This record gives sequence, C-alpha cells and structure tokens, in this order.
Amino acid sequence: MAREGFFFSRNTTNNSALKARFTRRFLRYLARIKTSSPSSSSEQETMFCQRCRRIKSGAYSSMALVVGSKRAWSRAVIRKLRKRRGFAVRNVRVKVMENRTRRSLTSHSSSCSGGEVARLRKLVPGGKGMDFCDLLEETAHYIECLATQVQVMQSIADRSIPTISS
Repeated sequence: MAREGFFFSRNTTNNSALKARFTRRFLRYLARIKTSSPSSSSEQETMFCQRCRRIKSGAYSSMALVVGSKRAWSRAVIRKLRKRRGFAVRNVRVKVMENRTRRSLTSHSSSCSGGEVARLRKLVPGGKGMDFCDLLEETAHYIECLATQVQVMQSIADRSIPTISS
C-alpha cells in the first residue's frame, strides 16, 4: 500500500513539470516541420499523410525524450524511432537474468488470463521483456504520459483553431 501511494504522489507532483517540458519540446518539433504547397490533389493527400506521421512521431519522441531512459517504454520508443530514421541504436543495459527470474516467478498470475497480459505487452512499448509487476507499473506511467500528451495537443489545437461563432 505504501508503495502505491508513493508511486502516485511522485507522479502527480512531477506531472506539471513533465507537461511543461513536453510542451516545449513538442512545439520546437512542430516548428521544424516545413510546409510546402503541393501542386496536385494526390500530392496534397500524400503531404497530409506525411505530416500526420511526422506529428505523431514528434509527439512520441518528445514524450519519450522528456521521460528519458528511466522507463522501459521510453527506451523502446526512442529505439524504434532511431531505427526508422536510420540512426545507430545505442546499447541499453538490460538485466536479462533478473527479468528471466522475475518472469518465471510471476508468470502465473491468478487475476489475469495469459491473453490479456499478452495484449497488454503488445500495447506498451518495450513490454515484451517485462515481468507482470513491472508491466503494470510501466503501463500506469505510459497511460499517464499519453494523457499528458493528449492534454497538451488539445490545448495547442484549441489555441490554434479560431473559434466559430454563430
């Protein structure tokens, strides 16, 4: 019980700092996206899809870089983005033996079926190599970061789109 209280109080106090750092990094990323005028409608659709992918990539990379290497999901996101961009991936220390031991101890969870845990492992970046307890902790942090991401992007959209008065 004490661990849960510590986990949530620590995250809520850092939430505003996390939001501010994410906002600054994401806005810098958005400013770097160049706009060009396409000549045809098919080019326009292609440019739109590319911009959507770049914005999504920028949102994920901004959040992962703000969180840093403290979390497995952020390391996985950074690794994935670097692979896509063609950067050399740095070696990240992974405690393989410790994870194997934890996995064997907690592989039989009575509260969740194997299918539910497998789906959760697919949803959380870097979740494939985690034991159940670490997976739940990473999932909670990942959801909190996604919620922050949505709040910031909604705030940006609200400020950039003029209100329509009837």
